[in-house]
Amino acid sequence: MVKPVVAPLSVLPLTNILRSLMTTEVSSSSVLLPPSLAVMSLLAHTTNPLLNPDRNPLLRYVLKKTFYAQFCAGENAQEVKHTVDSLKGIGFSGVILGYAKEVVMTKDQTANLEASSSAEDARANEEIIARDEVTPWANGTMETVMLATAGDFVALKFTGAGQHALVSLMKQLPPSEALANAIDRICQLASDRGVRLLFDAEQQAVQAGIDDWTLQYMRKYNRPSPGQNTAKKAVIYGTYQAYLKATPRILSEHLSSAQQEGFTLGVKLVRGAYLGSDPRHLIHDTKADTDTAYDGIAKGLLSGRWNAPLRAPATEKEAFPNVDVVLASHNRDSVLNARRILQQQQQIGKAPTVAFAQLQGMADEVSCELVTGENAAEKAVAKPQVYKYLVWGSTGECMKYLLRRAHENRDAVQRTKSGRDAMRAELVRRVKGLFGLSG
Repeated sequence: MVKPVVAPLSVLPLTNILRSLMTTEVSSSSVLLPPSLAVMSLLAHTTNPLLNPDRNPLLRYVLKKTFYAQFCAGENAQEVKHTVDSLKGIGFSGVILGYAKEVVMTKDQTANLEASSSAEDARANEEIIARDEVTPWANGTMETVMLATAGDFVALKFTGAGQHALVSLMKQLPPSEALANAIDRICQLASDRGVRLLFDAEQQAVQAGIDDWTLQYMRKYNRPSPGQNTAKKAVIYGTYQAYLKATPRILSEHLSSAQQEGFTLGVKLVRGAYLGSDPRHLIHDTKADTDTAYDGIAKGLLSGRWNAPLRAPATEKEAFPNVDVVLASHNRDSVLNARRILQQQQQIGKAPTVAFAQLQGMADEVSCELVTGENAAEKAVAKPQVYKYLVWGSTGECMKYLLRRAHENRDAVQRTKSGRDAMRAELVRRVKGLFGLSG
C-alpha cells in the first residue's frame, strides 16, 4: 500500500498559518513593508515611554499577539516552556534559545566607542562593570540555559555584556576577569545540563574578537577528558557567515587548529545577518557567490574533506578534524542538498553530528519538510535533527531582534514570497478539506 504524501505544513496549528501569512504578506509588499520598517525602527530605538512596548500596555498587547508571537518564545519561563513544548510536539528535535539583549552599533557609535573607551579603563573599574554590565548579562544567559533542556542549544551574544566587553572585542583583547568568570560559569552549566552553546556572529567591528574568544572556550570545553578515546561532542559552537569573503580562510584556520590541538570544532554555518551594517566590500558581490560559498563549505564539513572553498594547510594534507555542525539556512536548495550529502555519509557510517536550523516564524515550509521527512532522498536513514531558533525576553527587549528579522525578510524578497505562497496554499488545502475536496 502506498503511503499518502503528507503536506509538510499540515503539522502547524492554524493560528501559526494565519500569523505567518499575515507576516509574509506585509514583508513581501512594496507598499506595506517600508512604513512597517519605519515604525519598528522607531519602536526599537525610542526613548519615549508611550512608544516603549514594556510601558504601553496597548502597544504591548498588539505586538505580542502578532510579530512577537511569530518570532519569539515568551516573556517568562512559563511562556517559554509552552512555546518550546509546542514545537517539540510538532516534531522538532529541540530549540535554539537566545536571550534578547544585544547591541547593534552604527558606524558613528563604533567610532565613538573606539575613541572614548579603553580596556585599561575597564580594568580600573572592574567592580562597577561586573555589577552593572556583566552580572545582568550573565544572569540572563544562565537563566536561558536553565530554560533549555538536554539536547537544546542556547545562543549568546557577547555584546550584551556591556560597553567594555565591546571595547575588548574591538581591540581583540581577552575578556575582563569578571566576564571570563561569567563565561566559564555559563559554559560549565551548559555542559552539566547537556545544553550546547552557540556563540553568535556579530558585526565585523567585533567579530575578530569573538572568534578569538570562541576558540579559547572550544579548546577548554570541546576536548575529550583524559583517557577518553572518542572525540567529545562539542559544547561550544562558533558562527561562520558565508556571505563574507574571508569566511573560508578563517574557518580553514579554525579547522586546522582543531586538528592540531585535538578538540572538536563546533560550527554553525549561516549566510549572514548583518548586511545592513557590515562593510559592503567584505561581502560577496552577488547572492550566487554567497550560495556557492555556503554550499561548498557545507559539503566539506559534512563529508569531512578539504574541498573548495575550504583550504587544507600544507602540513595537514588529508587530515580533517572532528566537527559538529549546525546548518542554519532558509534556502530550500541548500538544505535539501546538505540533506542528501548527510544521508550518503550516514550510509557509510561517516556522518558528523548535524542539526538543521531555521528561525522561528521563517521558512516554516523548509523546516516542516525536514520534520515530516517528505521529499527526502532516502527514507531508510535517520530523520534529520531539526531546530527552531527563537529569543525570549520582554516585548521591548525583543524589538531590536524583531527589526533585524524584518530587514532580513526585506533583503530576501523571493524567499519571503515563497513562504507567503506556501502558507496560502496550505490554507487553501485546509479549506478544501473542510468540504471533502482533495487538496
